[in-house]
Amino acid sequence: MNMQASQRLSTLQMAEFAARGCLRLDAVVPESLNQRFLADVGHVPDQNVDSLWNHYGKIMRSSAIPLVNPGTPMDAAYPHDSAVAELLRLPVVRGAIESLLGRAPVVDHHFLHITFPGRLYAAAGQPHVAQHTHQDSTIDPRRAFDVQIMYYPHDVTRDMGGTRFVPGTHLRVVSEAAIARYQNVRGQQHMVCKAGTLLFLHHGIWHGGGRNDSERLRYMFKIRLCPTERQTRLWDTQDLEEKSEPRPIFWNPAPGNQQTIESILMNPEPWFEADTGRLEYINRIQLWRYLTGDEKWDADYWMTRVENEYV
Repeated sequence: MNMQASQRLSTLQMAEFAARGCLRLDAVVPESLNQRFLADVGHVPDQNVDSLWNHYGKIMRSSAIPLVNPGTPMDAAYPHDSAVAELLRLPVVRGAIESLLGRAPVVDHHFLHITFPGRLYAAAGQPHVAQHTHQDSTIDPRRAFDVQIMYYPHDVTRDMGGTRFVPGTHLRVVSEAAIARYQNVRGQQHMVCKAGTLLFLHHGIWHGGGRNDSERLRYMFKIRLCPTERQTRLWDTQDLEEKSEPRPIFWNPAPGNQQTIESILMNPEPWFEADTGRLEYINRIQLWRYLTGDEKWDADYWMTRVENEYV
């Protein structure tokens, strides 16, 4: 991929991803490309779909989405003239990929998720329910991370049950569906968006598909990408400050309002508990050390106070 043609992320955007595990790019894919994608995958008018199994089967057999072996370089995974390949070449998309994963990521897997209206589940004798909350794949304790790109080729309204996800959960490692019973977590978000929106997620984010209560089919195409290099200083680092002074956080009547790396990484999510939420601050600092290559970096003295051991 051509680094000069990309629009790489800023340091504050990277800090936001490190803290929350998500990055949203709204309506960045042109409508003409959205329509090409839907045509490529075999979308038909909603009223022409009478069976969820038949529709999925037709798309599996005839869709332009190729079979891709795990570990295939991203640039070789999709035909050059396909809608997906063109989407991945958009400068804003390429820049985000390069900032998070580097120049040569590989494809872990991809999948076209289709969420159907309730009438089709009823016709199939299937329960019309939301997908369970989960982390993808398996227990994964790495500081290195994969990225899941979720692409919404059409408008998603609230009643269409867009992907729900819980920002900040990416470093709270669990075993895949061990969190399946949690359907509503404080601070969770639901994707309501315009066509052409992309959601970049750290592989550890807690998420699930919502229930589609509309009369339309909802499409979401997901690509999971893996890095092939250390994910250190891959973004536009012109605004990266090397050193900062620890802030007084326990006795400070007038904390500053300026957005900084520290303020972003130390901003709690609504689901953080008062005690174990502090562990998330430490997890974020460790991830930021990996991203910057500075193993001494700290925010608000959280790591220093537990590393201050002289023996």
